[in-house]
Amino acid sequence: MERSIIIAPSVLSADFSDIRGALTDIEHSGTDWVHLDVMDGQFVPNITFGPKFIADIRPHSELYFDAHLMVDEPIRFIEHFDKAGCDNITVHVEACRNVQETLDKIKSFGVGCGLSIRPQTPVSALEPYLDQLDLVLVMSVNPGFGGQGLIPETLDKVKELAKIKGDRGYLIEIDGGVNSSTICDVFESGVDVAVTGSAFFGAKDKAEFVRRLSVGQGERR
Repeated sequence: MERSIIIAPSVLSADFSDIRGALTDIEHSGTDWVHLDVMDGQFVPNITFGPKFIADIRPHSELYFDAHLMVDEPIRFIEHFDKAGCDNITVHVEACRNVQETLDKIKSFGVGCGLSIRPQTPVSALEPYLDQLDLVLVMSVNPGFGGQGLIPETLDKVKELAKIKGDRGYLIEIDGGVNSSTICDVFESGVDVAVTGSAFFGAKDKAEFVRRLSVGQGERR
């Protein structure tokens, strides 16, 4: 059976004046996930949206809401994002004063629990928590802005996580610079979920784009 991965379009690259249209485009593309990049202007040098934005779009979509909180001390906001309707909440190991307490807070609401690392952070920072996670997110660009090029060395972290995964149930997600030119290397690294932003919204045939990326079909650089 041909292996396939989940493609999670990021609304960070969508036209916010037509966000319902963007959600419709994602649904019609054949994927079930949407990636929600939450930035606070503190942990990363950009500001996007908060729980109200997510709560407002939740009634209009049955997609799996994959929230990526790029915020300082995210434990302060976990309950708000749970109430907004997120299916998975991922926080950064670098942003938490107490990582274990933050993960416990996420898990107390019964949603998916994810932990992320920046490109400069080693996999060893994740290892104490891997048994508790539903998702591990490797940032393949420096977080804060869309449209950046994938940092090739970050794929080594994906390979390392795939190697040590064993019978653990976490999904390995990558975010940043995923497009038709990088998907072959991304796919071969062992990811389970690939976030894509500007490449998805710039594709003329989004369903074909998702289909090809999900099976690692792209253009070698």
